[in-house]
Amino acid sequence: MSEHTNILETSGNELEIIEFYIDEIDADGKPYRSYFGMNVAKVLEIIRQPEITNVPNDHHPAARGTFNLRNRVLPLVNLAMWLGKEPQTRETDKVIVSEFSGVVTAFLVSGVTNIHRLTWDMVEPPNSYIANFSQYSLTGIIRLENRILFILDMEHIVASMSKQLDWDWENIEFEEMNPSFGEGCKVLIADDSLPIRRMMTKVLENAGFSVDVASTGKEALDKLMRYKLDAQQKKAPMFEYVDLVVSDIEMPEMDGHTFLSNVNADPVLSCIPVVLFSSHITEALRQKGEQLRAAAQISKPDMPQLAKKVRAIIHERCGK
Repeated sequence: MSEHTNILETSGNELEIIEFYIDEIDADGKPYRSYFGMNVAKVLEIIRQPEITNVPNDHHPAARGTFNLRNRVLPLVNLAMWLGKEPQTRETDKVIVSEFSGVVTAFLVSGVTNIHRLTWDMVEPPNSYIANFSQYSLTGIIRLENRILFILDMEHIVASMSKQLDWDWENIEFEEMNPSFGEGCKVLIADDSLPIRRMMTKVLENAGFSVDVASTGKEALDKLMRYKLDAQQKKAPMFEYVDLVVSDIEMPEMDGHTFLSNVNADPVLSCIPVVLFSSHITEALRQKGEQLRAAAQISKPDMPQLAKKVRAIIHERCGK
């Protein structure tokens, strides 16, 4: 891979993962290498380690400073330090410049190896032990022949360090939204990030919505199929179980586009509107969502717009 690489995007249940590694010193003082992955669609380029300008001490310890990239000042995050590791810093370290949620951030890593073309069903969700051990910074696991790649929750990492992405929505009150705003409306959230699921749930519940959650598109589809079976047995309409689904796009096992395709293909489930809520909706991904008849597509972290759009769609389609 070149030192200065432009990356192409993929969509659908297929994805490309860029593999990188972090060299650290373990508790016994021995060198250790961990392997990680990031969706290629979020990577702008890969560069050599630049000269940085230090930041004040009140910033997060992993914020190593800023640097100038073609007349644009970017923050540099030492990913090893954010993960609580003892990094081995070398001049050969690489920087991954990424963009999502409208924010460009650079991550310092030890090196970059390959790009892997996969399908989302090859990405496993982390079990509860791994999720807790990683402080919920992982969204997926990829098992290769001789190593394991951990997919990092990059949105969570950036949001924890960026005032521009203040996703602490728990105490936010939105204009024209009170506890009766979403009263009687049932929403299913599908998102692989536990911190984001919790925050979305809190905000929607504060606005009066009834909320259920799933961590992958497959889990969300399984829930809908159970709702469907129960509704058929009781001869009840689907909107007694769920009025609308809010789905991320990037998720282990089944991505949001494949989930939406499965919902639309089912003659019973196709009545349920699906809103795509993602940190990375490019023009190509937006066109994909339109082709799959997404009810709406909203970029994270615009929670006020999401809540109002959800309420409007439910009111229009269900009269609630």
